[in-house]
Amino acid sequence: MKVLLNLALLFYILPVFAGPNLLKAQDAIPDTSLYQREQLEYNGGKLSYRILYPENFDKNKEYPVILFLHGAGERGNDNQKQLTHGAGLFLEKTNRKKYPAIVIFPQCPTDSYWSNVDIEADQNGKRSFHFGTDGEPTKAMEGVLALVDDLQKKTYVNQDQIYLGGLSMGGMGTFELLRRRPNVFAAAFAICGGDNVENVKHYKDVPLWIFHGEDDSIVPASHSITIVEKLKELGSKPRFNLYPGVDHNSWDNAFAEPKLLRWLFRNKGA
Repeated sequence: MKVLLNLALLFYILPVFAGPNLLKAQDAIPDTSLYQREQLEYNGGKLSYRILYPENFDKNKEYPVILFLHGAGERGNDNQKQLTHGAGLFLEKTNRKKYPAIVIFPQCPTDSYWSNVDIEADQNGKRSFHFGTDGEPTKAMEGVLALVDDLQKKTYVNQDQIYLGGLSMGGMGTFELLRRRPNVFAAAFAICGGDNVENVKHYKDVPLWIFHGEDDSIVPASHSITIVEKLKELGSKPRFNLYPGVDHNSWDNAFAEPKLLRWLFRNKGA
């Protein structure tokens, strides 16, 4: 995979668009040490991830699983930055009691990307995304696929309640993972992501909730709009929130949606 985007520029501008709302969200995150540090070895590779078990976890019971893919700014090898956005939602006491689940945040290495996408930037910094329709998975996606396969072997995982979500780069990865494992996930949500519309047919039967900021200057909202239009054309009924006046940090709005988890958990069976 070839990523032509100036990564240093990307790391600089993402926090700017998040602004004070992001800082407030980070300050509000409870103790993320509850997410245990783990690492999966697969085919000569390693995938670092953080995992949150339900309160009073019992291996003899079955639990739903939520797999969440972070954005480009949280790549690395510290097994920590991937918890920057979204981790707090699943640590809220009310949510932990009402929706006991296993929540997993894998971390994408700095030199990889969740999805097969070529990103070009012109002299003004405007980006264009070219999503693939086939090809081998990236190193990061290969690790996530191995993680999904491993989860399907766990006796304490409710196989009818495996869910997927992601933002920005992770939103793109969400669509690609749905394409590569269309019969695994009971439902998924993608925030400010994108995909090639030719891939939509592979996951048209998966309940989807898609979010995007209408004024997104990093990943144009048109990427989500075309996916929603194609899903509807194929007979699907995705939920779609397009937030007026919101830039790239539409995850703040998405995580604040009071019905998100209720909608997610009511879907069962891939």
